[in-house]
Amino acid sequence: HVQLVESGGGSVQAGGSLRLSCDVSGYSVQTAYMAWFCQAPGKMREGVASIDRAGYPTYTHSVKGRFTISHDNAKRTLYLQMNNLRPEDTAMYYCAAQGNTANPGGVWFRGIYYGYWGQGTQVTVS
Repeated sequence: HVQLVESGGGSVQAGGSLRLSCDVSGYSVQTAYMAWFCQAPGKMREGVASIDRAGYPTYTHSVKGRFTISHDNAKRTLYLQMNNLRPEDTAMYYCAAQGNTANPGGVWFRGIYYGYWGQGTQVTVS
C-alpha cells in the first residue's frame, strides 16, 4: 500500500522560504520517478519539479533557480526546497509518485504518469 504524506507548508511573505517534505511508504524512492505538483484554486494540477531514478531533477520554467527537489533514500523522503517565494506560488502542493497508466486519476508531467498522491500541503505567499 503506497502512502505519501506531505508536511512543511505554511504562510510566508514574498521572498521567504519553505521546505516541503514527503514521507514515502510502500514505494521505493530509489527506483521510480517522483515529483511535486501544485494546484491553485480554479486551476489544473500542474507539475513543479520531478526527480528521476538517478536523482536528476527537472523543473517547470517558473521555479527554475528558486526551487530544489531532492530525495533522501535512507529516510524514504522527498523534499522541495522553495526559496524566493512569490505570491503566484500560492497553491496546494502535492507529492506524487510514478504510477501505472492503466489506473485512472493520474497526471502526466514531462512524459511520466504520476498515479500516487499525498493529501497535499498548503503554501500561501503574501
